[in-house]
Amino acid sequence: MAEQSTGTLTDPSGRGGAPSIEQPRKAKRFQGTLYRGREGMWSWVLHRITGVSIYFFLLVHILDTALVRISPEAYNAVIGTYKNPIMGLGETGLVAAIVFHALNGLRIILIDFWGAGTKHQRVMFWVVIGLWAVLMLGFAPRHLMNVFSE
Repeated sequence: MAEQSTGTLTDPSGRGGAPSIEQPRKAKRFQGTLYRGREGMWSWVLHRITGVSIYFFLLVHILDTALVRISPEAYNAVIGTYKNPIMGLGETGLVAAIVFHALNGLRIILIDFWGAGTKHQRVMFWVVIGLWAVLMLGFAPRHLMNVFSE
């Protein structure tokens, strides 16, 4: 014979008295998690943007280099169009993207393979930004002097 529920509430404390119904607990809201507008999210966004930018540069680079096999004159004409200040600024942006992408890639490797990596991911993001700034301050002025002095 199957047991049937009587529909009564019992005292959860076991001490007798009025039964109680527990209210559902509100879920704690996590603020500042890895991908909610903090360093982790910006790192993720910048890594994707720099990766796509580098990909498209490589695609164009392969195509314009392939021109040398088709027509050396066409290759020289295309390379000649790259020798202007706008392309010099583009080269600076390309180096900035490559340097950030490389440094952030090392940060991601540390997060993945170092046990305390997730604990220190914010600090590592700011270290990446600091190293990137130092490297770009060493590169950009000299490169731009060469670009604009020609």
